[in-house]
Amino acid sequence: MGKLLSILMNNEAQPRESDFFVDFESAEPTESEQHVYNLVEAVLQDAQEILKELREYKGASEDIRMAISNPKNEEYQEKAWLGVRPLVCQLKMFYEFSLKLENVLPELLRELCSENMTPREHLESQQALFKQFALVLDFVLTFDDLKENNDEDLDVSNEMANRMSLFYAQANPMLKTLSDSTTKFVSQNKDLPVEQTTDVLSTMANICRMMIENGQYSSRFQNEETKMFCLRVMVGVIILYDHVHPVGAFAKTSNIDIKSSIKVLKEQGPQKVEGLLNALRYTTKHLHDETTSRQIKSLLA
Repeated sequence: MGKLLSILMNNEAQPRESDFFVDFESAEPTESEQHVYNLVEAVLQDAQEILKELREYKGASEDIRMAISNPKNEEYQEKAWLGVRPLVCQLKMFYEFSLKLENVLPELLRELCSENMTPREHLESQQALFKQFALVLDFVLTFDDLKENNDEDLDVSNEMANRMSLFYAQANPMLKTLSDSTTKFVSQNKDLPVEQTTDVLSTMANICRMMIENGQYSSRFQNEETKMFCLRVMVGVIILYDHVHPVGAFAKTSNIDIKSSIKVLKEQGPQKVEGLLNALRYTTKHLHDETTSRQIKSLLA
């Protein structure tokens, strides 16, 4: 593991493995990966429809405001109800999808973080599962970015609505779900060293960064969107690592090259990555710790 991280951190004392590439675009599951791959695929098949629904989400803020301002006007009350009812169903669908992600993530982590292989061996031999994990992270970061631009409060008085309210009260609800699920996985699997999970996460974060930095890697992308995909995955993994690791992703002892990660984000232009930078600013756990250098804090200021 140390050798791989030395390579990833550009340690000149170690030879650089220029052909280490994760095929996010076309990796196919091996027989041993098939079961968990199918479990995750069954959830992910609805991901694009969820994002489509959220992009088209129009809200009913004006109807709600008019109903509140005119409590005795039955026409306004009826119009608000007709506007809100389908939106509540839509928001319930989004929330229930987060529960599916929460349930399937431990299955992925159990396969990717087992002690029978090093993180590098996992990455090389289970690329299809890493791809699935990356797709989950990509969905989560995309959903939360869209949600931030479509935020709306709805007050519905039942048990499901209360749970939904807690979910939507979060600035990044899907990412919070994933972070909590990862933390729960680590705490419930005490036979598995925390370092095994955090090493897998840090390895993936550094690999995603290197695949963008290194022209030999990025030139192999068949789809232009794969670059942004790698950036979203990198940020998602950094956040998960920061929530699981005792000292987080920003400490000097972190196995993630945070400075280079922030730099590669900023090189893409603010319009493309502002949501990702905000995710690092506002959804990480240890950014404002005393162990975080002023330079890193300044980079994300």
